[in-house]
Amino acid sequence: MASSGTSLRKRQIDALVRLLSFNESGGPSSTPLGLASPGKGKGRGGASSGGQGGGQSGSSYKVLVLDSFTRDVITPLLRLNDLRKCGVTLYLLIDSERQNVPDVPAVYFVRATDVNVSRVTQDLAVGTYDVAHLNFCAPLSDKSLQDLASGLTKQRCLGRVAKLFDQNLAFVALEKDLFSLMIPKAYVALNDPSAKDVEIEKAIGDIIDGLFCAIATWGSVPIIRCQRGGAAEHVARALDGYIRKHLEQRSNAFSSSTMKGGSFQRPLLVLFDRNFDLTPQIQHCWTYHAMVHDVLGLKLGRTAVASENPASGGSTGSKKSYDVGPGDFFWEENGGRPFPKVAEEVEEQLNKYKKDMAAINTHTSGAGEDEDDNLQANTKNLMNAVSSLPELTERKRVIDKHTNIATALLKEIKDRQIDNFVAVEEELFAGKADKSAVLKVITTPKGLLSDKLRLVATWLLTCETLPSAADFEEIDQCLKGAGADLEALNYLKRLRNLSLTGAQRSFAMPGSAGSSGTQGNILDFADKFVSKGLDVMAKGMKNLMSQGQTFAVTRAVQALVESKGSGEEQEKYLYFDPKLPRGTSPASSKSAAYRDVMVCIIGGGNYLEYHSLQEMSQRVQPKCNVVYGATEMLAPCEFLQQLTELGNKGK
Repeated sequence: MASSGTSLRKRQIDALVRLLSFNESGGPSSTPLGLASPGKGKGRGGASSGGQGGGQSGSSYKVLVLDSFTRDVITPLLRLNDLRKCGVTLYLLIDSERQNVPDVPAVYFVRATDVNVSRVTQDLAVGTYDVAHLNFCAPLSDKSLQDLASGLTKQRCLGRVAKLFDQNLAFVALEKDLFSLMIPKAYVALNDPSAKDVEIEKAIGDIIDGLFCAIATWGSVPIIRCQRGGAAEHVARALDGYIRKHLEQRSNAFSSSTMKGGSFQRPLLVLFDRNFDLTPQIQHCWTYHAMVHDVLGLKLGRTAVASENPASGGSTGSKKSYDVGPGDFFWEENGGRPFPKVAEEVEEQLNKYKKDMAAINTHTSGAGEDEDDNLQANTKNLMNAVSSLPELTERKRVIDKHTNIATALLKEIKDRQIDNFVAVEEELFAGKADKSAVLKVITTPKGLLSDKLRLVATWLLTCETLPSAADFEEIDQCLKGAGADLEALNYLKRLRNLSLTGAQRSFAMPGSAGSSGTQGNILDFADKFVSKGLDVMAKGMKNLMSQGQTFAVTRAVQALVESKGSGEEQEKYLYFDPKLPRGTSPASSKSAAYRDVMVCIIGGGNYLEYHSLQEMSQRVQPKCNVVYGATEMLAPCEFLQQLTELGNKGK
């Protein structure tokens, strides 16, 4: 079960390693299909019992064939060295020109699109690979399975198929408890007023496929709750039906998941439409993960920063990429912390490294008066030093990486005066700022146009009542004069007029610092950063640390997890249990507190909500495990572009 202590990310990695080992050990995240050739398969089990490659171990040499989607699934999870350990000597994209590779089995891991199914058939027909292990990242439809079987039979190459599996891996776990379905522009697809029914159903179908894969890898059939109306309800109803149909199969993704971990309590899946709360997707942020995502363009566990020229002190024009994510101790420990604290931590880690290196040098540099007596002790010290050096070297590499990332963030903060935007937005959330405060910031020369648009959007969403036309006109004229496209704001105005946005204001947690403590200015310390170190800069930023906020999604999830709130409050969320007969109502939607929770945002997610939910999971009693996911992880500027696109469509 999900509560067994194994994270979603670890489960997905295990499933990928199993895939690369020719699926020799079954598991809950993959479903075998009966398309192995006679003499090579075992009926519906699809397990190979003969033929080339069928019985080879995971360490055997193999070629890995991916499409662009599955490449992005694997990239943050398995690095090149990991693939080598799994015997992958070569990996290629299915739509690229590929030469024949005889005597080496091929492992296909692709989506079940018509184009991919046709390309697989073509590869096997011409003998590109002698043996193919076919793995589709989402459940194969009956039509796709029939097309594949028909094509292979027609081309007389069915004998080259060793195994075929539905892998249920059409998502990527970016962090231990964070996943993305990697469905681009889902928000646009589900909110486009000109979209046709077939287009909306296609978008819903893609979401259902990805969500089902995440649930199957999670390991247990959840109870589903969702807000009434909108895309969340549509997805919840369709997902409930999809799981019911899947459970009717004798061999399904949950048949071998027998409540691992000793708990028989069902997990909870909560679905939200992005319109439930738009502010976390737009506002400026002050925590580390969110800032790297927003400012430096974090994508699939990788970010890039401009390389500095030591001679001139400026940028070289090139960028250096860094991998971050699980396995990076600094990234894991500091993701939800405010940037000033992160800057201090970089300096503390560097000092700790220097201290540890000095201790090693002290123990290994000299001998005592009696060299014979100290030989054994010195040898032991030397051996200890040698054994600890790899760990220290890796720690220094991580520290250097985050020093460079923090330096890049500070430069952007200075150039764009992001601190001013954060401060005003915090005042807006607290109800202590108005149009004049917004106007003061957007009329300054600092800041990107997108920064100013986001600030105005935050003002628009946090106002108790929709601002007057006169107030809009003054703001609009200021932005138009700077060359901004106002369609995103026009779209948000329409949402407010139609009351299609949920509770937008984020409230401070009990005991959190108020937003009045934002008078400091980190820009005064920017020049000291390079010359005097992060500690000096961080001390000047302490007063700018963002106040704790509980977002609307977090408040709603906490109420559902604890089964608290009035009956009317609980009734706002529909209840689905795929294990109950259709039409059967649960005795009560209020059950014992949930221990395992998955939250998915339909239309895009962000690191602010992710960390807010993680904090909540440790605050509630009893504590719970929360997995956060979204149709895609969207940086604020990316979401602003989608709002602009919808604004243009609504003209």
